[in-house]
Amino acid sequence: MISFELSDADVELYEAARRLLLTAHHSENHRVAAAMRGESGTIYLGLHIGSKRINVCAESSALANARMAQESAVHSVVAVSMDESGEPQVTNPCGLCRELLRTYGTETSVMVDAQGTVGTVSIKELLPYPWLRATETQWTTQPPGSESRTI
Repeated sequence: MISFELSDADVELYEAARRLLLTAHHSENHRVAAAMRGESGTIYLGLHIGSKRINVCAESSALANARMAQESAVHSVVAVSMDESGEPQVTNPCGLCRELLRTYGTETSVMVDAQGTVGTVSIKELLPYPWLRATETQWTTQPPGSESRTI
């Protein structure tokens, strides 16, 4: 369930990402900045890096910084991008970032834009069914086209 009551720690995380984006924004190469709080309480920053052929998300670069510092898990994260007036606004993580965030912190809190209102939601709610190999599941499903279907 989304919480629209932001804590001082949430605001601090947003401000860290906002400052980075205001400093480093470039309309093609650096469109998004992220701030991530590790379990230790330390904030790690990340910046979108892009070219004509490839883009690396800000959340993934923040996550790389956290892991290089030996953080065991991600506590909370926010990403910001520029709105039309040039002011950083919360932006929701893409599917790849949702997958990465869930891999490194199943209890991670993600700041999101819920149709114009900023709140926080758990990564489990943002990505309830993460990608798994068939050998990683704890259940057995009937193969498609089998006689016994449950819909």
